[in-house]
Amino acid sequence: MMKLWRQDHLRDSIRTERVKAVMDFGFSEPQARFLLHVLIFSGVFIERQYRACTGVTHGQRTKDFLAKLVDRRYATAITPGKLHRGRFFHVHYKPLYEAIGEANNRYRRPASTGRFVERLMLLDAVLADRAHSWLGTERDKVAYFDDAFEDDCRLFYPQLKFGMGREKTIRYFPDKLPIGVAHRDGRHIFLYLVTHRVPSDFRAFLVRHAELLRMVDEWTIRILVPRRFWNSVALHRFAIRDTYIKRLAPADIEEFDWFCRTRRGQTTEPDPYCRLNLATASRKFGSARFRALERVWEQGGTSALWSFQTDYLLEKFRLRRGQIRFVQIPHQYLQLTPLIGVA
Repeated sequence: MMKLWRQDHLRDSIRTERVKAVMDFGFSEPQARFLLHVLIFSGVFIERQYRACTGVTHGQRTKDFLAKLVDRRYATAITPGKLHRGRFFHVHYKPLYEAIGEANNRYRRPASTGRFVERLMLLDAVLADRAHSWLGTERDKVAYFDDAFEDDCRLFYPQLKFGMGREKTIRYFPDKLPIGVAHRDGRHIFLYLVTHRVPSDFRAFLVRHAELLRMVDEWTIRILVPRRFWNSVALHRFAIRDTYIKRLAPADIEEFDWFCRTRRGQTTEPDPYCRLNLATASRKFGSARFRALERVWEQGGTSALWSFQTDYLLEKFRLRRGQIRFVQIPHQYLQLTPLIGVA
């Protein structure tokens, strides 16, 4: 389904012209490349990440770089606790984002400390993996997959719709999670960061990405797990089996569609098979699996559930073209790890 070739400039959000645009603000090439990673993937960083990416040791050169960001008001230093426990930097200067074509990027805006910590974790995951090119923005992901598929497949991209009619807005890849493309063989990496023990949000991520994963040739979902959530891995494994392995019968889809429409007052007709009333349907479709599917139904109706009636995803796993990897996050983040998931 995907083209055998892809234009290199569409495979990576860290492109030469963007690095040069950041250098125009008075930064060296290594500094600009690091800042571009921050602008694209997180909006925030800690000193350790800067030193690891550029190879600069802790010293005057690092202090000068951080001071330049703060003094020129490109970034704000945030000290969430005692000073000796460290600080992180939020890069919010609008002209920097404008220079790379991302003037309205949400990373410019203030956020909770917990949300900032989650973004630091994603930045670490991208910086640590040099075997892949990484796509970070909605525009870059859409451009890449538009080029990769033979036909117009935007209907199958993860998306959220807002408004009606002419006022309708579609946000593609709303999870804002990095997607990697392997340099060697083009295998795709879909990152997911665990932020809660109960995998409700993870189920929604899996459901939203089902159609795209069905169409991509080879992929791995790399699940990043903070240490405090490692004991929830079994729940996340069950969510994968529940979502991607259990096939729905066509009758289940029809009844589920009837249930969703009935609850919203969109129909007063009986269940198409005359087997359910609203109470029995609520019990049948009350599991976490169907709550996640209902989010997709709200966006695209029954047609959005087509992947769950087939064995396509199961076949990907059998052929090892689809894989799941759980990775424990090794770093601490200024003693703020307990704030993960507290937005």
